[in-house]
Formats: sequence, C-alpha cells, structure tokens
Amino acid sequence: MFETEMSTTIALEFLGTGTSQGVPVIGCECAVCGSSSALDKRLRSSVLVTMNGVNLVVDTGPDFRQQILRSGTSKVDAVLYTHAHADHIMGLDDIRAINFQQKIDMPLYATAQTEQSIRRIFHYAFSEHKYPGVPQVHFERVGAEPFSVLGQRVVPIHAHHGASEVTGFRFGDLTYLTDVKSISPQELDKVKGSHTVIINALRLTEHHSHLNLEQALELLHQLAPQQGYLTHISHLLGSHETVSARLPSNIHLAYDGLKIAL
Repeated sequence: MFETEMSTTIALEFLGTGTSQGVPVIGCECAVCGSSSALDKRLRSSVLVTMNGVNLVVDTGPDFRQQILRSGTSKVDAVLYTHAHADHIMGLDDIRAINFQQKIDMPLYATAQTEQSIRRIFHYAFSEHKYPGVPQVHFERVGAEPFSVLGQRVVPIHAHHGASEVTGFRFGDLTYLTDVKSISPQELDKVKGSHTVIINALRLTEHHSHLNLEQALELLHQLAPQQGYLTHISHLLGSHETVSARLPSNIHLAYDGLKIAL
C-alpha cells in the first residue's frame, strides 16, 4: 500500500466530466441531452488539482479555455497528461495565454508515448523555426516511479484504455483515473489507501475501452475509498438525478464545476 504524507493539503475542481463528445451530444434528442439541468451539461474531462498551493491541470481538452475561464483560476503551474486522445489534448494551444500572463514555459508531464503523439499533432509548437506566438512548453517524462512537480509528489498509475495505455495520478490521498478499462494488480496497489478515488464510468452497457457503471462500482468496492467520484460520463449513462439515486452513499456522480477538498 502506498504511503502518503499527512501534511499535504489537496483541493480538486472538476473542469469537465464528459466523454469525448461532451453532453449534450450534437444532434442528439435523448432525454439527457435535452435536459435543462446544469448537472447534465458536461464538457470534456479534465481536473484542476491544487497541492499545497501548486496548481496542476490534468489534460487540456477542446474545452480547456472555457473551463479555465469558468474556474477563475489565476495560475497554472504544470499540465499532466493521461494520454493523447483528442478529447484530452486539443486545448493545448490555449496554454499560450498562460505563457503571456505568467511569463513561463509550461511544463508538460507525459509518458514517452503521449509526448510523441503531442509533438506530432502540435508540430508547429516544436519546429526549429517556430512562429513566436505558439505555446511555449517543455516536456517532463513520466515513467514508472513517483515524480515531483514544484516539490509536490505525484505517483503515476499506468492502466489500459482498450489497446492503448493511459496514465492516472495519485496526489497524496486522492487518485484520479480516467479512460481506464483495466489495471494490473501492481498498479492498483498504488491506489489502495486513497481517501478519495475518481474513476471513469462511461455508460451502463459494456464498452471496449472504458469501464461501464457496474465495472467502475466493482473497482471502487475493491479499493474501498472513503469517497468515490465517477467521471468521463456519456449521455448513455443517464441523467445526473437518476444515476445519483442508484449509487452507494459514499459514491458520487461528479459534475462540471464540482469542488472537493481533502
């Protein structure tokens, strides 16, 4: 079981809790997409984690600009990437505004595979003779071992997203996992003992690369955190009100803008 430092103070804001298409889905007329509840409006999944005053964003999806403006965040110290699918990286260009405000190059923490994909997709930001207005960033490698971001310890948790790899992160007593389908016992050991676990629950039925609701609940039961939150939610899961009524008392359906603290 992973040991944490009890002095770490952690806060997390769900910048987005939706799947790759968001909710509502373009052109969809289902009850969830037509819902008037703000709890059923989901931008692409991302979180803002604050550890002892250090602000870490996990993933910059297509809605990153909107999410940061809504959160009122005044600074971002680093970005951590789970993987390089479009709904988790396509807002990287909006790091430019943070560069201008903070006068820093933004450190991006990613595995070798994720870094390679981001460099290919955003090639203009890494070319030898690049335009001066591109994002100013540099990569820091995420491997198997814990790493430090401005003095804050982060533990990478490697899992499988179908045939792809995905990286979760443990921040003290809080673990964030998204786009997970399976995880090895060795990596799961890194999660055990977390006070709070956040994990994806895409929909009710089986999916080839995501946990469904039943599977996510089974995993949370195995990990036995004091609090669990479900994220990366599609319109096929059901409305926030309907699904929340079915959950165990310590498991919650996350929603955009929700803030939690340890």
